Amino acid sequence: MPVPVRRIIHVDMDAFFASVEQRDAPDLRGRPVAVGGARARGVVAAASYEARRFGVRSAMPSVTARRLCPELIFVPPRFDAYRAVSAEIHAIFARYTPLIQPLSLDEAYLDVTEPIRPLGSATAIAEAIRAEIRAETGLTASAGVSYNKFLAKLASDHRKPDGLFVITPRMGPDFVAGLAVAKFHGIGPRTAARMAELGIHTGADLRRWDRAALIARFGKAGGFYHGLARGEDERPVNPDRTRKSLGAERTFETDLDALAPALAALAPLSARVFAAAAAAGHAPRTVTVKVKYADFRTVTRSRSFDVPIGSAAALAAAAEALLAPLFPPTRPVRLLGVSVAGLAPPAQLGFGL
Repeated sequence: MPVPVRRIIHVDMDAFFASVEQRDAPDLRGRPVAVGGARARGVVAAASYEARRFGVRSAMPSVTARRLCPELIFVPPRFDAYRAVSAEIHAIFARYTPLIQPLSLDEAYLDVTEPIRPLGSATAIAEAIRAEIRAETGLTASAGVSYNKFLAKLASDHRKPDGLFVITPRMGPDFVAGLAVAKFHGIGPRTAARMAELGIHTGADLRRWDRAALIARFGKAGGFYHGLARGEDERPVNPDRTRKSLGAERTFETDLDALAPALAALAPLSARVFAAAAAAGHAPRTVTVKVKYADFRTVTRSRSFDVPIGSAAALAAAAEALLAPLFPPTRPVRLLGVSVAGLAPPAQLGFGL
């Protein structure tokens, strides 16, 4: 029986740290921004696309960046904020597949060969994910779709920023052939330099070498390079850890400013989260309610219980008790979320209504 072609998506947020800063501080939008230290020995952690036009890049000394772009605005990093947004983005991924392999706060591989929400194609799923990220975080993401991880990552770089590119099995070998090996993910600068000494500059050059010759030159990695030259990569998408939390969110078409409609929106979110936990054979001990305001600022409120929550009604009551003190809100609410953690086996059920 033929093995189905895998469907892999690589999602990469666009200038993530800098984009979060520009989102949260409107006066930074459209201006060259560097996240990092402005002091003499500082380093750029991330640069906005406006700064990149001047040649500013991450890991660049701050003094060099300032010389390239005298108008550059330095902002200190806020890693708690970046982690919070990353968690929102990964919650969106989890709506489509449990097979998520994060590479960093701002990028991940997703295997959607057997998706939770089938939309007809991996391309349609990637489009849906990008749309939900934009709607719920105010940020843009680029995505690459292909039949393996190597090509999916290459594809996500191809139309940045805010782009989507697909490399089909028919396209894969030719796409790789025309690419410089220095742009291959998995071939670093030192290896690319060694390949250049051997006359290997492109994928087509690399393809002319047989497997044994590459292994003789580059060791075990030579076999991997042999596959890359032919658009082949058998590495699976490996989730890095067992899920420790579950959540659901809703972004409103019209912002809320009263408690009654907020509670009405919270109830189905609580029911969905409890159902997901129950389906996974777990019951939660900790409940968190998230409120995102119209200006994208976010607050969370949590409560932990000594015994697991044993019913959807109990979860809803706990979530409502956390939400009520936040009303009336200081500014309109654009998103509500409910998440649970401290997932326990069902045999430990105790707190219910």
